[in-house]
Amino acid sequence: MTAKTGGEPLDIIEELRLRRWARENYVPPEKRNPAWHEVIHDEMARRDLELLEASPPHVIPTGTRC
Repeated sequence: MTAKTGGEPLDIIEELRLRRWARENYVPPEKRNPAWHEVIHDEMARRDLELLEASPPHVIPTGTRC
């Protein structure tokens, strides 16, 4: 996937196509190509939040309860 040049606005079909591509090809932030379109980065960031919300908080046992 490459970036679209010229700052042209996307039509809704193209934006949805990019968002779908981003979901199907999700990678963690450190592996994302900076050349990808901003819509791809936006959708992957949304997926990051969904994954954070879906994972239960880590509970560290502290011993006995009072």
